[in-house]
Amino acid sequence: MEDAIIDEAFADELRSACRTTVGDELRSITYFTEDDVEQAYLRSDLDRTADLVGFAEHERRGFHSQSAYRNTQLGEYQATIRMFENGYLTRVIRGGHGVWVTTDDMSMERFEELTSALEAILEERAPQ
Repeated sequence: MEDAIIDEAFADELRSACRTTVGDELRSITYFTEDDVEQAYLRSDLDRTADLVGFAEHERRGFHSQSAYRNTQLGEYQATIRMFENGYLTRVIRGGHGVWVTTDDMSMERFEELTSALEAILEERAPQ
């Protein structure tokens, strides 16, 4: 990983948290900032055909759109969950970085556990 934007310890922390909360339903983990994107995990039965740059461009909108939900009766923004024919994408952003995780179908409680785990890691590992 010569062009890695995250170190191996950080990538391992993300993989461990996601495997613990999601289990075998975990499909992929991608870390991103305003300028960079890096896939930290891809399940072995999936192809590396996803357009990470295209996904990142879309998910980066979250850096700016979070403010639209401030001071609402819904409370603080936590995550975005997108539903697709073959799985789900969960995006968690904290500060200037974020992670999106793709999964197979799972319960809402597990999405909430995943969000909590990722929030803690991102807050702890805030970019300098």
